[in-house]
Amino acid sequence: MHSTAMKNLHSYLLPILALASLVVKIRGSASLHTVLTGPELAYLGSRVTFRCLASDSPPPFTYELMRDGGVLISTGRDDYGDVPAFFPLKVNAASEGSYHCKAAAGGRTGVSKSIHLSVVTPASNTRVISEPFPPVAYEGSHVVLSCNVTRGSHLQYSWFFNRKELTHSASPFTHITGNELMLENVTPEHAGNYYCMAWSQVHDIRRFSSSLEVLLTVKVYVSKPRISFSIFKEGDSYRGNVTCWSTRGSPPVNFSLLLDDREEGSVTATETLIAWFPVALVPGTDMGVARCQVKTDVQELMSEPVTLEVVPVGGEVRVEVEYLYRFDSQLAAAAALDCVISRGTFPHISWLFNDTVLPSHEGTQTQPILSNYVLASKSQTLVLVKLGPEESGYYRCRVQNSYDESGPWVESAAVLVRVSVLVLMCSQCLRPHPSQETDRMIVMMFRIRPGRSQFDSEGPALHHSNRFKPP
Repeated sequence: MHSTAMKNLHSYLLPILALASLVVKIRGSASLHTVLTGPELAYLGSRVTFRCLASDSPPPFTYELMRDGGVLISTGRDDYGDVPAFFPLKVNAASEGSYHCKAAAGGRTGVSKSIHLSVVTPASNTRVISEPFPPVAYEGSHVVLSCNVTRGSHLQYSWFFNRKELTHSASPFTHITGNELMLENVTPEHAGNYYCMAWSQVHDIRRFSSSLEVLLTVKVYVSKPRISFSIFKEGDSYRGNVTCWSTRGSPPVNFSLLLDDREEGSVTATETLIAWFPVALVPGTDMGVARCQVKTDVQELMSEPVTLEVVPVGGEVRVEVEYLYRFDSQLAAAAALDCVISRGTFPHISWLFNDTVLPSHEGTQTQPILSNYVLASKSQTLVLVKLGPEESGYYRCRVQNSYDESGPWVESAAVLVRVSVLVLMCSQCLRPHPSQETDRMIVMMFRIRPGRSQFDSEGPALHHSNRFKPP
């Protein structure tokens, strides 16, 4: 009976003891908790340190720092526990990769998570490359500046214009993408000095390399050339001068003078947009048709034609008068006198008041006989800004060739100018229209010509000068 009971107890305990033995074995073979710490970025040539620590086992601990492919980098040992193993490393180009740590203690092992180390190469030999090259562009075109380096990794780029850093929002036509600065639809305002900075940063350490400045020139397209000519008298002979010019553009430009489609001369203007050409001129003689041609590296334009003919002053010369009235008065307040010339390419006009010459320029030392007047349109128009008894009298103009001061004058007949009364030809002219406000003055313009009367309505106006020619 006893033997049978012991046999049954043994059969009952055997599975329990086997299970306990299995648990002990499983616990004995569990991996060590292993932690590896270290940098993910490091400058080429710098020194870094990896740190490995294992736990959950009595010492001693042995450590191995491994790289991709099972390459052993270094080993370490901890005989006391809780003391990490340190692995110093000088970074070179081959140092980049993934690192992990293997720990062993008490027959157990552990492997840490991997840390990928990236090797950062500082920028060197930074320079700006332009497209187009050399950095010269015409307005409206595109320019791309690239920030290139001989060596460098993990780089960022900054751009500077005239020593001021550019931002992404500097202009809707300025874009910074990677190492490129793109300038769209350039204008003269984009011209200036550009340089770039290539830089990298590891933790709080920044290393950078700056380029030299590159001067960007933005050229303006030259405008259609214009042409004019003048004549001078030297002794008993004459000489002429043709002027070619453009109102806008970037020098240098080349001007050529064509006379009857033959090139008579060529000048390169390096600082201005104007050129002069001497030509033969004889008053009263047609010397041919002249044109100015302007050329740049991308343009070729021609001016309108001009006939090189100097017509001497001659024919009839007369004075036409128009009176100016205030809206609230029927008395003439001012007058405009025009000197009408039949012919003459280069007239010099002089005015006389009661047979006395009126000064044509300021600074005269003589006492003026008339003070309230203005000369306009190269003295062709005499404006009496005030019309009173002092300004009333006889006016005439005389004309001579401006290139011959000793030449004869051609004179007009004298015209009487005096305070004039506006005579209305229509009793309804100043009557307000029912659709207009009753307190608004309607002002008309009247012109009275010899032999007939007429008025021309220019519509309602509160302040409109009235002009007419007296009989």
